[in-house]
Amino acid sequence: MSNNSQNTFRLRPMERADLDSVLSWFQDVEDLARFDRTTRVPLNTSHAEEFWRDSFTSSDASRKCWFIVESSAGEAVGLAGLESISNINRDAVVAVFVNKAMRRSGVGLRASALVLDLAFRQLGLNRITSYYREDNHHSRDLVAKIGFQIEGTMRQAWFAEGEFQDMVVVGILKSEWMVRRNVLAQELDANPIVTLGPNDCAAWSWPPQIAKV
Repeated sequence: MSNNSQNTFRLRPMERADLDSVLSWFQDVEDLARFDRTTRVPLNTSHAEEFWRDSFTSSDASRKCWFIVESSAGEAVGLAGLESISNINRDAVVAVFVNKAMRRSGVGLRASALVLDLAFRQLGLNRITSYYREDNHHSRDLVAKIGFQIEGTMRQAWFAEGEFQDMVVVGILKSEWMVRRNVLAQELDANPIVTLGPNDCAAWSWPPQIAKV
């Protein structure tokens, strides 16, 4: 793997101190409505603390987990997480958001792959669901690259900018991911690298070392 620290990022558990960075991303009303189906006005600190409060309590760790995508310089550039984790149905909903300046850089794709690895290889889940606004081409391209399958369209389920938009629901099974994972690992360039935990954690990095796939 490359030693270029400028191309190295890591996922780490989200902390309350990260809310300042998150709030700055969610001040753009148009961008917020493109990625979040439920929030239409910018959040203040109190609202953000309430929104993510369960993520900071150990009693809720089995139902959701959120991570900050952090550069080697310690700058937060995005977030990724699992919501609605069900140990009975063995499924969850994945969500990924990347700061505008980092979109199309490959960081979001690699962070998403890491979250899927966590879900399937560590948490024992069997399927992951996601959804996006039909005109959100960033999300459409990312989930397609990962290997999600379109499972349906909820007509006019997303209201934004005075219009109702369709919402596309996608899903991926563990068996599908394990096949796609091998192919994707070889398709991606070596940089950027996103790790889960320490930057030298080769076993939990994307792209992974081919020998470990």
